[in-house]
Amino acid sequence: MGTTMIEPIDTELVARLYAAHRGGLDEARRAQRALLTRNSSMRAQLDDVEAEITYLLLRHVRPEVVVELGALDGWSTSWILRALQDNGSGKLRSYDLVDGALRQVPDELAGERWSFTRGDVRDIGPDVIAGADYLFIDADHGARFARWYTAQLLPALRSGTPVSVHDVFHQRWARPFGEGRVVLRWLVGRGIEPFTASRARAPRVYAQLSAVKSHTGLDDPVRSGRRNPMIFFRS
Repeated sequence: MGTTMIEPIDTELVARLYAAHRGGLDEARRAQRALLTRNSSMRAQLDDVEAEITYLLLRHVRPEVVVELGALDGWSTSWILRALQDNGSGKLRSYDLVDGALRQVPDELAGERWSFTRGDVRDIGPDVIAGADYLFIDADHGARFARWYTAQLLPALRSGTPVSVHDVFHQRWARPFGEGRVVLRWLVGRGIEPFTASRARAPRVYAQLSAVKSHTGLDDPVRSGRRNPMIFFRS
């Protein structure tokens, strides 16, 4: 990892990163909007704010290795790759049961920086995150999968490694018996407070970041979703 993120992931840091990387983010947003327009069948899972936070954290942390669990059609994959491209360094390793991302992610964006493995990541085991500087999770949202990665993957990460987990706060509270409840329980047990810009869970944070986006001229939508249910934390 190029730099060690010692700051907490919070509204102050994210707002600062919006200003620091405004130009790169503006270009990334334009490129992502064009990608979605060209590929009308692409299922874009990330909403704008959570996608932008992912991009900004990657620009800030400058990871050498990013591991993505769950690529689907490549929307999150392409956001991650744009951040690595703008950093001028870093590799992305993606894993999924389906290979739609291979058909949707532009070759010129993937380049030599992306590798994709089709299959169940649980068959590979903890070695999947060897050397990971950033872990992005948007795969099976069941409790069983969450119990696997909280037991096998998260404890194996180096201390301070940023982690993103999608689909936790679609509502104010995580869905009972699902992935979100499991990972939140794991975080509470370790005294880790996750950051989220979920409109349902953290409306004040969402409003603050929306104001930052408006102030920096980045408030025109890339896509229509506004739930932003992802959580971010450092292991």
